[in-house]
Amino acid sequence: MSNLFTISDAADKIGVSVDTIRRWEKKGLIKSVRSELNHRLFSIDEITRIHDKVSGSDTDENNYRIIKANKPSKYTAIDLFAGAGGTALGLENAGLQHVLLNEFDKHAAATLRQNRPKWNVSDEDVHEVDFTQWRNKVDVVEGGFPCQSFSYAGKGRGFEDTRGTLFHEFARAVKEVQPKIAIGENVRGLLTHDEGRTLKTMVKILQDLGYKVAYKVMRSQYLDVPQKRERLVIIAVRNDLKTPILFPKERDYTISIKEAIGDRPQSEGQQYSERKHEIMKLVPPGGYWRDLSDELQREYMKASYFHTGGKTGMARRLSWDEPSLTLTCNPAQKQTERCHPEETRPLNVREYARIQTFPDEWQFSGSTSAQYKQIGNAVPVNLGYYMGLAAITMLNGKTHDDLIEMEPIEPVLDESVQELEQPALIPLLDF
Repeated sequence: MSNLFTISDAADKIGVSVDTIRRWEKKGLIKSVRSELNHRLFSIDEITRIHDKVSGSDTDENNYRIIKANKPSKYTAIDLFAGAGGTALGLENAGLQHVLLNEFDKHAAATLRQNRPKWNVSDEDVHEVDFTQWRNKVDVVEGGFPCQSFSYAGKGRGFEDTRGTLFHEFARAVKEVQPKIAIGENVRGLLTHDEGRTLKTMVKILQDLGYKVAYKVMRSQYLDVPQKRERLVIIAVRNDLKTPILFPKERDYTISIKEAIGDRPQSEGQQYSERKHEIMKLVPPGGYWRDLSDELQREYMKASYFHTGGKTGMARRLSWDEPSLTLTCNPAQKQTERCHPEETRPLNVREYARIQTFPDEWQFSGSTSAQYKQIGNAVPVNLGYYMGLAAITMLNGKTHDDLIEMEPIEPVLDESVQELEQPALIPLLDF
């Protein structure tokens, strides 16, 4: 605790205002922990790092890298809803060896085959895949089951009640394969969807299948990704394994956009219309619609000008010295603009891929819009690495990199998920 200070002491020590530290924390550039007296405490090293970054005094430092283990492990994995391969490549970089990847989208499946001809890629409808051939032969089943309508019916709220959902197919794979570890991944909003009942149902089903379960929101910007992207990760460990459920500890630094794309990688990309270019050119780095004149705000935002909330992404230009905002499937969407920090244009495809920590040699199939969609939907490769590293650590009791600490998360107790309210139809997850 010697390196931790209250916000006022930290401000005095670094020579910045308390409001500056509050702003950095709100932006997700630094973290705080709570003391026994519930006071927020900050790491001086972490605050010094971000202070140097935003002031430009660490211009020679570049922490951007795609993390890889020195050698593969003996453990195997099945990757479902694989998309363009963000998670799959991250798991491989951690040391896991894939025996099967399933992805229904033809462009994404082509991307997987193009970049990893050795992978066993199936583009079959996941509902039709028979996983029984892998029973007791695979160590990890991973799946970022897409957001969709989720309903449960009947008093059991069990496995059979989830039929028709993609979570059911993930759970079916776990049931048929019986892996030592299962990893599910989704948006943070799953935590509170239908007042938490959706997540409780998922946890109970995995428990019923013979697993102890824990979950945590993993924040990409603290896990070697130059992007503020949060994912809810569910880890299930088979009951016969005597290991705590482990998640990687967040690092004490972030990676800026400049570190990732400061060399301006060239590729195809979207372009603004002439008028939009004129307007966006007036927005400074890190700025958005409020930096425009009232007249231009009204012209650009139209009806949104009169709405309250949900407008911070409009006319948004990114900042060189911060991680990117969460990438979407289109860098020029009006509500979630992702304009280059310096040039007046949307981020191009290669910049998108860099920010998601795909290597430059990873090519994407399909049209430019299809490529943006694949990258925007992906789990960052380095986040996938940390997920894989956690799995390998639980399987063999140690990591490839002793510098990366793991923290145990207590499993959810059975009693906390058994008493669910009356059956209900849960509406579409809106993310």
